[in-house]
Amino acid sequence: MFSSDRRALIREAIYTYTRWQVVALLFLGFSAGLPFLLVFSTLNARLANVGVETATIGFFSWLGLTYSIKVLWAPVVDRLKLPILDHLFGKRRSWILLAQAGIATGLYFMATVDPLSATETLALFGLLVAFSSATQDVAIDAYRIEIAEERLQAALAATYIFGYRVALLVAGGGALVLSASMSWEAVYLIMATLVGVGAVTVLVIKEPQVNHFAAAQDIALKIEKHASSRSHLPQPVARFLGWFYAAVAGPFQDFLQRYKELAVAILILVAVYRISDIAMGVMANPFYLSFMGFTTAEVGYVTKIFGFFMTIVGSLVGGVLVMQYGVRKILLAGAIMTAATNLLFVLLAQYPPDVVTLAVVVSADNLSGGMANVALIAWLSSMTSASFTATQYALFSSLMTLPGKFLGGFSGIVVADFGYAEFFTISAIMGVPAIILVLFLMSRGDRLDALAPRKAETVEPDSEPALKES
Repeated sequence: MFSSDRRALIREAIYTYTRWQVVALLFLGFSAGLPFLLVFSTLNARLANVGVETATIGFFSWLGLTYSIKVLWAPVVDRLKLPILDHLFGKRRSWILLAQAGIATGLYFMATVDPLSATETLALFGLLVAFSSATQDVAIDAYRIEIAEERLQAALAATYIFGYRVALLVAGGGALVLSASMSWEAVYLIMATLVGVGAVTVLVIKEPQVNHFAAAQDIALKIEKHASSRSHLPQPVARFLGWFYAAVAGPFQDFLQRYKELAVAILILVAVYRISDIAMGVMANPFYLSFMGFTTAEVGYVTKIFGFFMTIVGSLVGGVLVMQYGVRKILLAGAIMTAATNLLFVLLAQYPPDVVTLAVVVSADNLSGGMANVALIAWLSSMTSASFTATQYALFSSLMTLPGKFLGGFSGIVVADFGYAEFFTISAIMGVPAIILVLFLMSRGDRLDALAPRKAETVEPDSEPALKES
């Protein structure tokens, strides 16, 4: 029999994961994940399959830059109302629908273009898909943050990640399986049709009831007044300068002024929190295959299929734990577990290859990674201002992966010079700064709560009040 506390936790979990906002993020996550591999590994497989030169295939990787620089046009998503669509669907849903239209259009034309005779044209339509996909990410992140109170953000992130990873399976392995029995044109047409899953979701969900313009409008009016009175610029020019400054500089000014002396520590934590995980992941497959001697089938089943489910379990558990214990405590637990599980790979390297042992290590790694990821997303979501949700979160999401990817580029050198056991030890040590910074910010929890945006103003009127971080 379950204790009363455990029964209460189970009821809370069931209630949380059946909320319409949480269910909606499952399908929006699918919509966000679907285009990603269709302009990366799946597209590379298609190009190689029809005989496109390797050098040309390499150039297609540049399409991925759109995801890294989406913060550059995130201010437009925050500040620009789309004609007609905004009136019909609201700010966030209208931008998601526009992005989905771009994805579906790009995928349709990618299906009809011959990669050999019109490679440049294919690249242009691939760019349309990548740009639209990155824009959809910005709009969905903003929607997720604004549609529910802070304590639900980890659960929203968990179902979003679930949907996203299912879409990766469909657009990755699923597309490759389909290509064995049908043409690539048919495969990409099917994927274009699946964009409808996200479009239907957007049509049935609600628009967040949020004041997007309060702080931004104050900044715009100050700049407009200064430009017209002191610089004597024409009123239309002054108004545009105010709008532009509020859209581009406003999100950063708001964040720095809001968090004051803690702003730098927050940004550093965002940058280092996932370094240990990302840097270790670069050398994972070479370690499994070349050093340990596992077969590709064993690695595929354990790390891709079994690991997929362990990540989802970690994400769902993390969502419940954040609701129960508060985001900063789970953020700390995630940082400690991520660093600690890297040390398990040191032990794995000391013994002959064993699939069961590999499964145990991968389980621990993916469970901790899933939990840490949803805690980080929930924490970052809680710090965005309603006036600059899309831009501030786009900044965070770019910052939390770039340092790890950069340092991961040196991982091969470390392995070559020192060995895998030493590399995994170093990657674990790289997680220590994140642990220290989380402890530092936890010690200033009351100060962070006082400086945080008032999330009660950014959710639906019938939502539950946000719980204060314990």
